[in-house]
Amino acid sequence: MTIHRRAVAGLAALGALALTSPLAAQGPAPGITVEQPWARAALQGGTGGAFLTLRNAGSAPDRLVAASTPLARTTEIHETVREGDVMRMRPTAGIEVPAGGSAALRPGGAHVMMIGLTEALRPGATLPLTLRFERAGEVQVTVAVQAAGASAPAAHHH
Repeated sequence: MTIHRRAVAGLAALGALALTSPLAAQGPAPGITVEQPWARAALQGGTGGAFLTLRNAGSAPDRLVAASTPLARTTEIHETVREGDVMRMRPTAGIEVPAGGSAALRPGGAHVMMIGLTEALRPGATLPLTLRFERAGEVQVTVAVQAAGASAPAAHHH
């Protein structure tokens, strides 16, 4: 019986160690926040862009790998690249968000492209957006629609 009790005590200690070990924490990466999500007004059937800042308070890097909204037929993550004298938008496999850092999606750079809008995006309206990260999983965001020519989100009034 003494050997059995020692084995049980040893397994219990091992279990307690596993619970405190960083290797045991394999859940979603904590700390992804989305700041100032906004989009430009756009016509039904057309394309629209969503812009935001991603912050990663976690200790491991993460990557935005996909986005979706029920208001578009297709939603892609795009980057803007220079080809000669022309700036072109193209789909990208993802946007890196460094540990303890941030990534900005803004006009003229990386952004969320919404293709085949099922309804018009009107200034003052909002749209739901789901962002999917490699580590943090899905993050739901409400995006504020600004005027068509906006270059930044409207100031928040309290």
